[in-house]
Amino acid sequence: MNNDILNELLAQEDELQLHYFNNDTAWELGNLIKAAADKTAAPIAVEVYAFEHVLFSYFMPGTNKDNHDWIKRKRQSVMRFSHSSYYQGQYNALKNRNFELIPHLDPKEYCAHGGSFPIRLKNSGLIGAVTVSGLAQEIDHQMAIDAMRIIVGEQKRGS
Repeated sequence: MNNDILNELLAQEDELQLHYFNNDTAWELGNLIKAAADKTAAPIAVEVYAFEHVLFSYFMPGTNKDNHDWIKRKRQSVMRFSHSSYYQGQYNALKNRNFELIPHLDPKEYCAHGGSFPIRLKNSGLIGAVTVSGLAQEIDHQMAIDAMRIIVGEQKRGS
């Protein structure tokens, strides 16, 4: 593994920053992911978390309690380290270390598996995370960034 994937993930975080965020934005973001999952009947769970509140949560048929735990752990990793959970996994793999075995981290509270992406306000910083759980980590991550890309595009156009 090389730094190319890390650079790509950091570029996504830089590109996908919002101009504003409110409860309606959270609702739209969550519904974009749910609609994408509906097209393939993907058994995913979705959460949009901001300002220390869960603003959107939806569990598709076929999900279970494990998805809830994965969402929490992925989200908490984003909120603690300010990077996507996928970045954390790739970064630690590049360093040849297991994220879940880092001594000061409780693996019941944090994980470095793709699917949670930081919600940042442009020129302000981290306010939350959008999280997907249920598929391969690369797909969970992609679903989150695809929806973020739509929201960012709408905000740039002034919708």
